[in-house]
Amino acid sequence: MPTLLLNGRHVDVDIRYELEQFEWTRPTWTEDRLLAASPFRYDRMPSFYVYLEDTASAKAGYWGDSGAYDAEFARGGFVKLLAFLRAETEAETVDYLLDSYAPASENGRLTLRLPKLKAATKPEPLPESTLADVQAGPNAYLTGRGIADEVQREASVGLVDNAVAIPWRLPNGRLANVKYRSTRGKAFWYVKGGWPIRDLVYGMDLVYAKRLRHAVICEAEIDAMAWRSVGVPAIGTGGSAFNLKKADIITQSPIEYLTVVTDNDKAGDKLRAAIERYLNGKVRLAHGYITEVKDANELLVARGAEALRNVYDRAEGVRTVLRLGSGIPVL
Repeated sequence: MPTLLLNGRHVDVDIRYELEQFEWTRPTWTEDRLLAASPFRYDRMPSFYVYLEDTASAKAGYWGDSGAYDAEFARGGFVKLLAFLRAETEAETVDYLLDSYAPASENGRLTLRLPKLKAATKPEPLPESTLADVQAGPNAYLTGRGIADEVQREASVGLVDNAVAIPWRLPNGRLANVKYRSTRGKAFWYVKGGWPIRDLVYGMDLVYAKRLRHAVICEAEIDAMAWRSVGVPAIGTGGSAFNLKKADIITQSPIEYLTVVTDNDKAGDKLRAAIERYLNGKVRLAHGYITEVKDANELLVARGAEALRNVYDRAEGVRTVLRLGSGIPVL
């Protein structure tokens, strides 16, 4: 496998496997590279490439986009690309890769990853001044994607230059992170020093403020806002990863019933399975499915509010199984 330098360590990473976990438009897989439409913008042509192996001209994981809107997303390394695909910060992606690949055999012995000292330090909420440059209120970009004005105001979204700023808040309402989504494509980034997305669930501040007992759980923030725009409360995982921390945040909240509606792709299928594994028996679950397009917001734009609402209305409940004699749910 190709070797990447992660936090000063040389780690063998299966780059092709990691990329195969996501849907690509018009992909061509060769021995040493992937050619496809760019994931960073609305693109139908194979103008994007990633090297899967080291070559004479580039290191494995290096990528380029010939039609990029700006230099920031014209080329880069594997961590930046995977962080985008997983919808998380680059630091979280490095942690994921180290957790997945770092235990390695050296001279027949197992080398273990040492814990980072900073992991013991609890993140601090961000000051509200972080949003000082945000032009708050409804904007044409989200309105054009079917997001109701009142939903935009409730979510405290706004514009910063050519990006939509989407605040992530803790259950108590304190600011935890800010996601910036480009209005010219699919590129996004997070504020520096923000709370890790792996430790957050989008929309939990509204769950507590409204004492919500039921919600849809989806992936992206804009998908959550799409659901809210058709009258269905919603929270978001922020990406295709789900873990015990996110599960604990939900089980400790007022939520008693969740309808799971993930993206219509392989990553969405994995997220759906993880949500059921962590939450079955802790909250009531139902599954709704988007089959015609990729996600909730695309369905709202393409087919309208009724089509999206029908996904919710047709959701199927999940049976909770108990271990014999224990009364403890089998997850």
